[in-house]
Amino acid sequence: MDDGATSLVAQRDALASGTCSSAELIDGAIDRHDQTNASLNAVLGLRADAARAEAKESDVRRAAGELRSSIDGIPILLKDNMVQRGEPTTCSSRILEGYVSPYDSCVVEKLQAAGAIIMGRTNMDEFAMGSSTENSVHGAAHNPWDLERACGGSSGGSAASVAAGITQAALGSDTGGSIRQPASFCGVTGIKPTYGRVSRWGLVAYASSLDQIGCFTHTAQDAAIVLQTIAGHDERDSTSIPDAVPDYSAALTGDIRGLKVGLPKECFETEGTDPEVQERVRAGIAELEAAGAEAVEVNLPHTKYGVAAYYLIATAEASSNLARFDGARYGHRASGAKDLKEMYERSRSEGFGAEVKRRIMLGTYVLSAGYFDAYYKKAQQVRTLLRQDFESAFAKCDVIATPTSPEVAFKLGEKTEDPISMYLSDVFTVSANLAGIPGVSVPCGTSANLPVGLQLLGRVLDEETLLRTADVFQQRTDHHTDRPGGIA
Repeated sequence: MDDGATSLVAQRDALASGTCSSAELIDGAIDRHDQTNASLNAVLGLRADAARAEAKESDVRRAAGELRSSIDGIPILLKDNMVQRGEPTTCSSRILEGYVSPYDSCVVEKLQAAGAIIMGRTNMDEFAMGSSTENSVHGAAHNPWDLERACGGSSGGSAASVAAGITQAALGSDTGGSIRQPASFCGVTGIKPTYGRVSRWGLVAYASSLDQIGCFTHTAQDAAIVLQTIAGHDERDSTSIPDAVPDYSAALTGDIRGLKVGLPKECFETEGTDPEVQERVRAGIAELEAAGAEAVEVNLPHTKYGVAAYYLIATAEASSNLARFDGARYGHRASGAKDLKEMYERSRSEGFGAEVKRRIMLGTYVLSAGYFDAYYKKAQQVRTLLRQDFESAFAKCDVIATPTSPEVAFKLGEKTEDPISMYLSDVFTVSANLAGIPGVSVPCGTSANLPVGLQLLGRVLDEETLLRTADVFQQRTDHHTDRPGGIA
């Protein structure tokens, strides 16, 4: 099999037909990693020996007719903020150096129950704080389309790994666009489900009311399979939704006739959006219309406040969540401190990177007694208005279409000295997290030989419609089959 140009469904079918074994898939993933990762720095830790052993077990199950699921024996990668028993989890931060998890996250449990083989961990922005995967103690990850450019963030390592064909699926987390934006930059499909659809048990928290686990694949068909595997209620997560998980693959009927696609004028008039990005996105919407969908104008008037509200709420929650990393129980501990207070201060100062410190300080500030009402409370009120905007829009349409990112992948180092410019990379994605709705990014062409993403947003718990729409688009176009030329 061509390890750089296949799909999860192709791997599943090859296993089912007997033309390929799980052991061969794993060897192919390891070989592809060895060929590309020195350039990409996308994968941090490869479980080569363990994966080979698990592949042999999968092949034995297949021969005995005892498969756990249709993806038994297929390799997958995890973002480095999802814990796995006996494996390190660093969140790409020095503060967690040496930490090995004593338990499995819920998504790991579900993948293992399905027989999927976890190949290892992927690079990310430290504690998921960033839009480029440059804020990593392990060094920046590189975009396989152009090694001098960012692969997006914070789940950039997962996106780059799938784009490069190391595995055909990888998990990521999305707090303000951290699956969809890197999917756009790397030319792959990335879905963030409804908040609460996938358990956050074992996901190291950044902003608990915004974080959601999703996946990267090449196609909507692949995404439906992975999402089916990891979704579902988990009593250990108090925000987990108890509703039954529908059959996402069955929802891919190939028919979107009569579907109404909402076009928010605010997202097509945003200052700073690359005109070629706009052009590719509008061409993508025209494809949906040609398939029988109807484009209608909708309004999302409060999205212009989305980035500001997001960075107030997210940093406030980060300030609280990251208080536990103090050098006392695990991870980096400063040496030579004269007392406990100095040990806390020095451990955190040495352990956290600049962006994490910036966000902790901002979050602590907005939660302080004198500023809570002026900033944090106001941001939560804007969040309510955004939810109401989406409710009103979905009264007129079934999905909403926007660009995923205002630009294609920028050069590494281009925005590191200008945090505000970096934050604006999330202008089209943060509102979905604030409202808790699902979103997917699919490739819709290129600009300057770099991928452009079309974002589709849906109603709460209506991933079925999003995936069906994305699948129809991919049946009509071949953008998702394009592969990067920036690596061997």
